[in-house]
Amino acid sequence: MIGIGKYKYETTMKACFVGYIVQAIINNFIPLLFVNFQKVYSISLDKITLFITVNFTVQIIIDFVATIYVDKIGYRPSIVAAHIFSAAGLISLTILPEIIDPFAGILTSICLYAIGGGLIEVLISPIMEACPTKNKEKAMSLLHSFYCWGHVGVVFLSTLFFYFFGIDNWKILTLIYSAIPIFNAFIFLKTPIASLLSDGEEGMTLGELFKNKIFWMLVIIMLCAGASELSVSQWSSLFAEKGLGLSKTMGDLAGPMFFAIMMGCSRVFYGKRGDTIDIDKFTTYSSILCIVSYLLISLVPSPIINLLACGTCGISVGIMWPGTFSKASATLKTGGTAMFALLALAGDLGCSAGPTLVGMISDAYGENIKLGILVAILFPIGFIFTWKLLSKTKKKTEGSKVSEGTEITETDVI
Repeated sequence: MIGIGKYKYETTMKACFVGYIVQAIINNFIPLLFVNFQKVYSISLDKITLFITVNFTVQIIIDFVATIYVDKIGYRPSIVAAHIFSAAGLISLTILPEIIDPFAGILTSICLYAIGGGLIEVLISPIMEACPTKNKEKAMSLLHSFYCWGHVGVVFLSTLFFYFFGIDNWKILTLIYSAIPIFNAFIFLKTPIASLLSDGEEGMTLGELFKNKIFWMLVIIMLCAGASELSVSQWSSLFAEKGLGLSKTMGDLAGPMFFAIMMGCSRVFYGKRGDTIDIDKFTTYSSILCIVSYLLISLVPSPIINLLACGTCGISVGIMWPGTFSKASATLKTGGTAMFALLALAGDLGCSAGPTLVGMISDAYGENIKLGILVAILFPIGFIFTWKLLSKTKKKTEGSKVSEGTEITETDVI
């Protein structure tokens, strides 16, 4: 691959992989410390819950703000800043709770690394998409698998560290994790970063995107993708406890890890074989498998089958998020950073909406989680329906333009 000096686009792609590992760290490490925070800093459970809410709320806000400013600032300074914020949040987590109010200190640290997480989510996919690779779908799927492996690695390595060195030494592990974004920031300072757009080509404005019916289909698809994933993974620990007779702590580890491993395997499979697989067919079959897994979880009265269905769901949703990014890039070629940022925002909203719907339905019917998941089957159904509608709309538009002998442009689908 071409590049500058010893840094080539292959290095850029590897840095993108590490970028998603950084995001996995900031999203999944702190929850492992919640019990310790309650014990050491006497922080109430309602305030502990606020940590999760603030993290993802800040990331959603950054998703939207990035649509306005990232293109003006540039990819390189933005992605470097993302890693600096991520590292600063982790480092301050070991300092601020000791010098100011612990709750305020932890919350400030979370806000810092959430800014980094939001920017990483917005920037990594378009940076990877802009790399001169032969098969964009393969690269995108492989990229997103690294979030899964990062999630599994954080949980597994942290658990080992706490077992051998004690959770009281969590600050040491936090500083070790903070070295990863610092290192990756230096890589992004040097490695080549291409533009999504060709020379002289301008990205679509927010107004053009909002008027584009293809874009709104992609938004719905992305929202359904996030909801389909989190509606089940959020509750996978419960099925691990019941299915395997595990303790609450072990269930929290085994359930999410099982789901993440299966999802990662799905993304690696497509990342390796994507050049021989039709993305539309693979996504369709995956969506059907997702619907089947939801039915097995909600209707079959067997905890073991429910747990296995959680893993099946992980396999089925693996392609949804990266597949949607690839579809969007291929369909709206000048969508630019704004499109990726808004799709990331839609995905995050789905990640919030899915578990929220499951929880609301469950609470309304006597904590019946299975009923909540049965209702949430609307999300994978909505995904496959809208994906099919998008494909038909695009083919119809292309067919009409070809028959007229005119050139197809993105404004034709507005």
